[in-house]
Amino acid sequence: MAGWPEGSVVVVTGGAGGVGHACAAWQAERGAQVFSLDRRRPADVVGTFVEVDVLDEGSVADAVATVVGAAGRIDGLVAAAGLSEEPTPAEDMGLDVWSRTIGVNLTGVFVTCQQVGRVMLGQGAGRIVTIASMSGAHVVNTPQQQVAYNASKGGLVAMTKSLAYEWASRGVRVNALSPGYVDTPLLGSKHDLHQQWKSVTPLRRFAEPAEVAAAAAWLLSDEAGFCCGTEMLMDGGYTLA
Repeated sequence: MAGWPEGSVVVVTGGAGGVGHACAAWQAERGAQVFSLDRRRPADVVGTFVEVDVLDEGSVADAVATVVGAAGRIDGLVAAAGLSEEPTPAEDMGLDVWSRTIGVNLTGVFVTCQQVGRVMLGQGAGRIVTIASMSGAHVVNTPQQQVAYNASKGGLVAMTKSLAYEWASRGVRVNALSPGYVDTPLLGSKHDLHQQWKSVTPLRRFAEPAEVAAAAAWLLSDEAGFCCGTEMLMDGGYTLA
């Protein structure tokens, strides 16, 4: 593939999910050696599946060690594991829901980046893309009612910038990709709002997972070599209004 040597070792967390699976497939189709990490093995797994619980630091460390043991290195990481809580008024949200959302979407991504980052820093090279969201910087949805998700994605962008600043001089680039609405099962419980969301998106549709995968791949590529701590927003124009 252009700007990304065939045989590059790419780790994708959330590999069983819509965006993660698309990212893994995009890389594999272009010659990368892909390791799909998730809590559950999908029926149509891409590459080598490695079970991981991003809420468990030891599990993440073991998964990364498995990848390095099999491939000898890690060239790229797409951190796509994430979840969204059901719409809940902020005043009614339980700390269990808050903690799990922050845990998966922010702490889990940090632990993953930390473990993979150690490998990349040891190599003197690597590229990381975190999958954030337009919700990290813009209040979206009607009704809103997703304070934990928004906080987690806003924190993820800030964390990405911090990692980028710390690691750039040692050969590791870190960037964030912030999609708008993507046509994945994550939106499945909110069918009644789909037409409303599309109507206020200038392109009048949701993103396809493959479009997100292509954008993530570009951020990993040599063509994006001067992107460092960048947040790429791809929301179909939603936040222009």
